[in-house]
Amino acid sequence: MKLVIAIIKPFKLDEVREALTGAGVQGMTVSEVKGFGRQKGQTEIYRGAEYTTNMVPKIKIEVVVTDEQVASVVETIQQTAHTGSIGDGKIFVAEIASAVRIRTGETNETAL
Repeated sequence: MKLVIAIIKPFKLDEVREALTGAGVQGMTVSEVKGFGRQKGQTEIYRGAEYTTNMVPKIKIEVVVTDEQVASVVETIQQTAHTGSIGDGKIFVAEIASAVRIRTGETNETAL
């Protein structure tokens, strides 16, 4: 099993969620996060006043999938979240040692 973590632009969330559902992903965790990468923040205009922020709002999607699903899930996120502009985000893949469904006690891939 693998944990796929994607940091994407907030307005891409619905599109990515629908694409992942279509790709067979049965659940995900979504968090609103802030951070920066190469773009080092951005300039915003609020009520006519320009200000600079060093933390950019993003969405973090976490999905645990089988080893067989990883490539298609990463490709789906990459294609769907892509805008071609700076700040599109990142995708990380990490190994998951075990999983347990609390309600039933099912473990590992059956718990997904």
